[in-house]
Amino acid sequence: MRKILLIAVLAVASLAAYAQPRAIGGRLGGFNGVSYQHSLGENNMIEIEAGFSVDGRMDCWEKPYGSTNYGRFWGHNVQAAFTYDWIDPFGAKFPWEHKGEWHWYLGAGAAGGYGWEILGYSIVSTMSVGGTFVTNGTSGPYTWNFGYVGGAGRLGVEYDFWFPLQLSLDYRPTIGLGMYEKVFGGNGTNAGLYWEVTSVCLGVRYKF
Repeated sequence: MRKILLIAVLAVASLAAYAQPRAIGGRLGGFNGVSYQHSLGENNMIEIEAGFSVDGRMDCWEKPYGSTNYGRFWGHNVQAAFTYDWIDPFGAKFPWEHKGEWHWYLGAGAAGGYGWEILGYSIVSTMSVGGTFVTNGTSGPYTWNFGYVGGAGRLGVEYDFWFPLQLSLDYRPTIGLGMYEKVFGGNGTNAGLYWEVTSVCLGVRYKF
């Protein structure tokens, strides 16, 4: 019985010694939501997020009535994303010898989301008139529904305090393929290019 108890204690101690550091909190800025980090050894981690993207944009092309309309719409949309991040890649570390730790990281992953009641407008209408292409500016606003999925990148820097708090500043662009439907004045479901390249966020997390 004592041997079993000793083995159990050693097993728990071993698991505790090799437990992966984790952090949970929020990101505020171009993306507002919950952020969870899980370390995979000393030099890698995954980050999972869910919340609102505040500056996502969709470029789209339509061909109603023999013309080619180019449109863009934007606004809030719910989004989930994850990235696999390399911590202090290429062996480049901050020369910091005081309390706490500085790190920087690069990552790649995927993101997807859905938006509704979004305002946008048709920018250009081009059609052939007597063999000559004529461009006319047109405007909305229109209401759209759209969903998208695509790739996501990450570049960030973080500071780990000597107590369970982490602050970070990162840039996470998203580019992908979307499907949209114009609620009023539309012509069915169409494909578009979703992009969000201004998402800089401040992260605040509790480490455990």
